[in-house]
Amino acid sequence: MRKLDRKLLRDLYQLRGQASAIVLVIAAGVATFVMSMCAYRSLTTTKDAFYRDYRFADLFSSTHRTPDALLPRLRDIEGVAAVEPRLVYDVLLDVPGMSEPATARLISIPDRGQSELNQVYIRRGRMIEPLHSGEVVVSEVFAKAHGFVPGDQVRAIINGKTQVMRIVGIALSPEYVIQVQPGSILPDDKRFGIFWIGRRDLEAAFDMTGAFNNVSVRLALGHETDHVIDQLDRLLKPYGSVGSYDRDEQLSHRYLSDELSQLRGMAVMAPAIFLGVAAFLLNIAVSRIISQQREQIAALKAFGYSDFEVGAHYLNLVFVITVGGSVVGSIFGFWMGANMMGMYEEFYKFPSLEFLVNWPAVAAAFLMTTVAAVVGTFVSVRSAVTLPPAEAMRPEAPPSYQTSWWERLLPKRWIAPEMRMVIRNVTRRPLRAGLSIVGISMAVAVMVLGNFSLDAMNYMMHFQFRLAQRQDLTVTFVEPATESVMYEVQNLDGVLESETMRSVATRIRFQNRSRRIGIMGLLPDPQLYRLLDADEQPVRVPEYGVMLNSKLAEILGATIGDQVIVEVLEGKRPTLTLEVSAIVEEYAGLNAYMNKTRLHEVLLESNVASGAFLKVDPNRIDAVFAELEERPGVGSVTIKNAMMQSFEQTVAENILVMRSFIVMFAAVIAVGVVYNTARISLSERQRDLATMRVIGFTNREVSTVLLGEIIIFTALAIPLGCLIGYGLAAITTAGLDTDNYRIPLVVSRNTLLLAASVVVVATILSATLVQRRVKRLDLISVLKTRD
Repeated sequence: MRKLDRKLLRDLYQLRGQASAIVLVIAAGVATFVMSMCAYRSLTTTKDAFYRDYRFADLFSSTHRTPDALLPRLRDIEGVAAVEPRLVYDVLLDVPGMSEPATARLISIPDRGQSELNQVYIRRGRMIEPLHSGEVVVSEVFAKAHGFVPGDQVRAIINGKTQVMRIVGIALSPEYVIQVQPGSILPDDKRFGIFWIGRRDLEAAFDMTGAFNNVSVRLALGHETDHVIDQLDRLLKPYGSVGSYDRDEQLSHRYLSDELSQLRGMAVMAPAIFLGVAAFLLNIAVSRIISQQREQIAALKAFGYSDFEVGAHYLNLVFVITVGGSVVGSIFGFWMGANMMGMYEEFYKFPSLEFLVNWPAVAAAFLMTTVAAVVGTFVSVRSAVTLPPAEAMRPEAPPSYQTSWWERLLPKRWIAPEMRMVIRNVTRRPLRAGLSIVGISMAVAVMVLGNFSLDAMNYMMHFQFRLAQRQDLTVTFVEPATESVMYEVQNLDGVLESETMRSVATRIRFQNRSRRIGIMGLLPDPQLYRLLDADEQPVRVPEYGVMLNSKLAEILGATIGDQVIVEVLEGKRPTLTLEVSAIVEEYAGLNAYMNKTRLHEVLLESNVASGAFLKVDPNRIDAVFAELEERPGVGSVTIKNAMMQSFEQTVAENILVMRSFIVMFAAVIAVGVVYNTARISLSERQRDLATMRVIGFTNREVSTVLLGEIIIFTALAIPLGCLIGYGLAAITTAGLDTDNYRIPLVVSRNTLLLAASVVVVATILSATLVQRRVKRLDLISVLKTRD
């Protein structure tokens, strides 16, 4: 073994406590990066394979009734590789054990068996057999929620008639990797399911022989999406098409894409924090070693070692620490990634979701830690390389102590001698003190960043489902209901209050930007479905103009007073020019609103409704459910409390897992920074501290000199960390801002207190470890004269 290598091992042994702390900080950053990138690769690879093998469509369109005779013209569109016509209907289910109705989306399967596009993967059982009436294949998540197995039966209210469907298979589909009912934020596996049923059964039930109401299209390689969409809309427009759309607007794919974007963001932000702290710790540690080994550096150069060899020796010390942190972090990242795959399996349904190691990401993690280590220690190593041997043989000049401006603020009798030493030691090295404060503050910031999501979710639930949406049930009709139907629903026994709404598919344009959304017509002063501004104040629906939610206004670039073009995509399809009359705050979806009476006028229709919001007597809610099931015009019933419970359970499980990781990582940063700072201070001043003990200072007073700095650093770091954490939370909310949902920037007092508490506990733990070393100081060493 080379002599410098032997010296390196000895230095590492002496630095074992500090090196371990730095290794853990590096490992935390590498683990987060490796976890995110491996999860990203696993999801992306699995998604691409599922989409490819089961022929997920590129374009989608819905109509009212389109004859099969139009199919040849659709297939002749330039750029179209395959066309799959089908029937799709939402119906109510009478599920055993549930008082409330569930919603089933019935999707037709060709009589020949498997579809050409959006094919079904059979997990259990079998596919529907041709000419076997009443057989269905059900989505796995719905079957699991109710314990369905092949052979079970379920009753559906199809076009006003109760029909018994026999489950023959349990399946997955690339079209429903995550199963979210339109209008909801998160999946409700118990109340929304996908059923694949024979084409002849649906044709007979809805009188759709020789016609279809939904079409999927696969594009030929290299062809433009916009051109094909224009041609599809041109051909399907006479048959009630509300506009074709591509995968980016397909609900399941959009949720999955948002998750992948968040993983990429996590892979950038978290490692930057941890590696920045690690670079600071390495710089302090290496600076201290070089300062203490001045005579050794001079001796090495005197024995003929070159500047390069001396510099490489100290860089090797840094590399050993960083490689150790990278190895530990990679292993821990693999474990975290594998656990994350288990969590994803509850959300995203693939035939198999395996954890795949992203080796390029692992290599990138090693490279990042190496670069961070070199950047953090370059100045210190350069000072060792350029230090002349003659100068290195002399001890460093003693620090210059003088009265600081801090001491002048208070009378001398108010400051104990040991505290005066603390203040002077901090003020004579302001850069190191500032970096130590920033390092500890990052632990607070990480805690705030990891826990604010719970505050945001709680506020979003309160704002969206308690302040704004105060109905118990949302009923949607198969077709716009007449006044008589509305009267029946509103006067059901148990309904306390009701409000109707009219929803119409549109495309809103402003300048060169547009979005395909539904405009909801509301009463002027709704009480069950209220519109609120950012200050939680109700906004009255104006008689004229259109109201946009804040996200839609941001996407379009429109503000109050601007004129937007609204193309109605159903009925007589008028094109309107409307003024943006108000902007309302919402945290889910892209929505626009109009006065319901005014919407009827522009559509040239009577007083009809697409749905109703109901406030129900809790003691009569089962009776209301039973009555709604008997109404043939009711397409679906959304229960607000059930949606809230599903949302809270799903989010709570994820947040609990992530919070445990965040607390651990924050504690690693806090212990790493505090322990290293205290150990370095002890190493640099142990002769001074031992001298104090010899001349009569007590252990408590000596400890005050050493640990007083840490207390000051922690006290200053906590408010700074809260500010940094708030800023990081703001960046995170901007990164998580999608069309599906937005996270409000809310940081509660409890989150700040928790962050401060974790750092204080970590500081106490680190101080306890250092205090034990203070008690074991060798007092005899102060009587020895330095050579």
